[in-house]
Amino acid sequence: MACGLRLAATASMAQSYPAKPIKWVVPSAPGDGSDSVGRLIADRLSRSLGQPVVIDNKPGAGGVLGSESVAKSVADGYTMIVGNAGSHGINAAIYTRLSYDVVKDFVPVALICTAPNVMVAGPGVKVKTVAEFIAYAKANPGKINYASGGIGSSSHLSGELFKSLTGVEMSHIPYKGAAPAVTAVLSDEVSVMIGNLPPWSGHIKSGKVQALAVTTQQRYAGLADVPTLAETLPGFETVAWFGVLAPAATPKAIVERVNREVNEALAQPDVRERLATLGCDPASGTPEAFASRINTEVARWKKLATEKNIRAD
Repeated sequence: MACGLRLAATASMAQSYPAKPIKWVVPSAPGDGSDSVGRLIADRLSRSLGQPVVIDNKPGAGGVLGSESVAKSVADGYTMIVGNAGSHGINAAIYTRLSYDVVKDFVPVALICTAPNVMVAGPGVKVKTVAEFIAYAKANPGKINYASGGIGSSSHLSGELFKSLTGVEMSHIPYKGAAPAVTAVLSDEVSVMIGNLPPWSGHIKSGKVQALAVTTQQRYAGLADVPTLAETLPGFETVAWFGVLAPAATPKAIVERVNREVNEALAQPDVRERLATLGCDPASGTPEAFASRINTEVARWKKLATEKNIRAD
């Protein structure tokens, strides 16, 4: 009897959802990949759901602060997070004292898109290829630094993977989000960054900087003339992703509703066109498929972090 009442209450909640504005936490600063794609999809869901989907930026500690706030939120569907490969993949590998569990305390709702990372050197670093950058770095020991969107971001781990495969020594300079890290590279405050493509896409297309390589195994269609890092460093691959997650106990009916809405938004030609300009490939699918991706990512980064002794605490 009690079980039946709970099921009825859950069904009723899902049918009336949403009855008020929804908050999507972005665990990074405005202007990075999670922020850009999150705002795009939130705008579409605001229209289709009939309630505002509001973006709330909570940067800090490579996504830990924003993730923690959502993990501890009421699981009623009104607070979710636009997570990414750093906040919900890498962090599980490099933080040993998180106040939440990246896998157990969240339910994956909908994957939005995937994107390559891209290696970009600052304007003052006069190189045109990855091989030239490696030679330049080895000729300038102790002088090279690399930017990331924060400790635990995919740009952080991509930089560490690059170091491990090349023997190049570079100092890590973490920023509070991808946007300030990109600005630092553009102003030659730091030498290089291997970061998510979306914040770099416009700068590359405008000719402000030259992309040295992308991090997918195959060349990326949106930057067809840019080689892969794997062409110089076999086995190098890091892929960024952005998606919506909710606190673990969020009713399944609400999870499925939001998943459908996100997938419908991703099917719209103008949304797909906008994602393409950001350097993202739409990646609609089920919550279960998204969960499988996260589990695979966590296992992969834990292996690398253990092998290279990478820790953030």
